[in-house]
Amino acid sequence: MELNADANAELLIQVIDLVKHFPIIRGIIGRKVGAVKAVDGISFEIPRGRTLGLVGESGSGKTTVGRTILRLMEPTKGQALFEGKDVFKMRPSELRLLRRDMQIIFQDPFGSLNPRFPVGDIIGEPLLVHGLGNRKERQNRVSELMEVVGLRPEYLRRYPHEFSGGQRQRIGIARALAMNPKFIVADEPVSALDVSIQSQVINLLEELQEKFNLTYLFIAHDLAVVRHVSDRVAVMYLGKMMETADNKDLFSNPLHPYTQALLSAVPVPDPDVKKQRIILQGDIPSPINPPKGCVFHTRCRYRFEPCDKEKPEGIDVGSNHRVWCYLVAKQ
Repeated sequence: MELNADANAELLIQVIDLVKHFPIIRGIIGRKVGAVKAVDGISFEIPRGRTLGLVGESGSGKTTVGRTILRLMEPTKGQALFEGKDVFKMRPSELRLLRRDMQIIFQDPFGSLNPRFPVGDIIGEPLLVHGLGNRKERQNRVSELMEVVGLRPEYLRRYPHEFSGGQRQRIGIARALAMNPKFIVADEPVSALDVSIQSQVINLLEELQEKFNLTYLFIAHDLAVVRHVSDRVAVMYLGKMMETADNKDLFSNPLHPYTQALLSAVPVPDPDVKKQRIILQGDIPSPINPPKGCVFHTRCRYRFEPCDKEKPEGIDVGSNHRVWCYLVAKQ
């Protein structure tokens, strides 16, 4: 069980032993022959008003975690507690009310917007679906939201293709804010944007968090971005947690070999600073048949006998820093 990053902070999200397997069905009778183990037993917590950065290579299960918490996908097993209530056990009527408090910002700022709707209708659709306000009140709310995210209200009759990538992502953020949510899953919200635009969107997300006391699960593979926005960082690999720690602690003292390899790939904007790049051998294994023992042992330069036989338990090394690695246990 992941420990609270701040004992005095009120927990908004608690994820306990989350598992999400996608069955592989073959044959005329639809026989299950296996499963893609996208998420395989992870736990973490997010205090209210804080940001947890979830990082890892493509295929590690980050996006599946975010979507399963929101019940956009049904879990295989586990718990996701929102203000103490299990999201996975909620009835449809309860879940509908919960949608007001939990929203998502998608990675693709164009594919996530309906090209046939003007942006005013896109942003106001959550209000219409939940039956909030009359037409004039919804229009006022949409204009207010467009100003909040840095767009001119007179643009509300324009269509998504008339905006740049950064502007389209701002539209997606405005839509996520329409219901005054408490929790937002930001699924790689800047990875599809130019570098010059990324900083603007990141700054906007931070300003909105401070203004509305938002709680973020920030999913990304860019560690430089995660370092800037997160209070706490969780590192995933092949559906498993590798390491969790407070932001400063993880970047100053990475303990898991996988975290060390990821951080070694982050470029430093100083030609006089020399970094030793850690090159991981091979590709990430298939989640259909993950390695036994520690799932990272096939690419780990420090592996020894227990690594390929038994799954490591989480080790608390102090300062709320937790590592799933036999090397750390041995030290």
